[in-house]
Amino acid sequence: MASEDIVALCDVDDRRAADSFKKFPDAKRFKDFRKMFDEMSGKIDAVLVATPDHTHYVACMAAMQNGKHVYCEKPLCHTVAEVRSLQKVANEKKLITQVGNQGHSSHSIRSFTEMVQAGIIGNVTEVHAGCDAFKDIYHLTRVREELKQKPPLPPELDWDLWLGPLKPRDYHPAYLPFNWRGFSAFGSGCIGDWVCHVLDPSVWALDLDLPTAITAEVKDYDPEKDVEFYPKGTRITFEFAAKGSRGPVKIIWHDGDFAIPQHEDLKKQDRKPVGIGAIVIGDKGRIMHGSHGGSSPHIITPELLKDFKRPEEKIPRVKDGNHQMDWLNAVRDNRPAGSPFSYGGALSEIGLLGMIAVRRPGVRLEWDAKSMKFTNDSAANKWLKTEWREGWGSI
Repeated sequence: MASEDIVALCDVDDRRAADSFKKFPDAKRFKDFRKMFDEMSGKIDAVLVATPDHTHYVACMAAMQNGKHVYCEKPLCHTVAEVRSLQKVANEKKLITQVGNQGHSSHSIRSFTEMVQAGIIGNVTEVHAGCDAFKDIYHLTRVREELKQKPPLPPELDWDLWLGPLKPRDYHPAYLPFNWRGFSAFGSGCIGDWVCHVLDPSVWALDLDLPTAITAEVKDYDPEKDVEFYPKGTRITFEFAAKGSRGPVKIIWHDGDFAIPQHEDLKKQDRKPVGIGAIVIGDKGRIMHGSHGGSSPHIITPELLKDFKRPEEKIPRVKDGNHQMDWLNAVRDNRPAGSPFSYGGALSEIGLLGMIAVRRPGVRLEWDAKSMKFTNDSAANKWLKTEWREGWGSI
């Protein structure tokens, strides 16, 4: 977004912000976004939020309450209640929003969607998706003892602001700048990091609503003892109801030590299974794709390749597949962006529901999306929102 007039920059850590401060010397600098809006609101049109997940909501809501259009990195929020609240305010204030699942603006996700909706692989009943990256980042029980230490706080970092609305805890370098994703207080593990990228193609192409049930299998994880962490592996089954002419769909998510299974189509061709991405299974054939907008979607069923013709392009393409510029141009044109909070937030909610299922392994959680509650497991409902400390508001 460097093409725009950057008027303010806000970061709690001067070390991480140094390059941006140098690149935009005329921008006013802040550590507290609340002070930024108090002082600069009249000079700001739109805001990019790219903080850790646990502060997405408070930063986005502050911007939106000031009438600003918002682009927020994925996942949209850290809890389902936060997602729903942002969606509501965005709709009420008619703001132009975008979630940072960059692949949604790609040509590949459009090509995949056109292939599926043209019926090339028939009726889709199952999707095997997942991510095998950064295993050591997401599974961090090894640092349990390290967290008892109290190393000195770097002077450039405002730790209290980094925590934001969360209850106070001691600083530790194990949390940041990146490993926070493996701690449940701040991130949502592998599924929170990747679901908006990997499941986006199937959700769009199959017009999926929110799941009706979620069941998780976990590896090396005790939901009581390890509640601060993410499992060494998860396999999570999401059930989606039938809609229109489409039947019900199951999406099985795999990460860590649970690998996406190698389909028979791949075995026949002696090809490797997908590591990050999905295999989409129809009653006529299969499509395999990668992450970020279903990169490189291709049919893996040999019988279908003989007479395959790529369907006509029906979905308008985003120029250069640029997700950030799609949002900026949407603001200028006063039109919806490609992945507004209504859509990208729903993708985020799928991942957050999966994270709750991880805390209730082996339990088939029945989800009532309309009333925003699990109907068969009251213990799971406590994870739908986070209790904040005083001074940061509530939902």
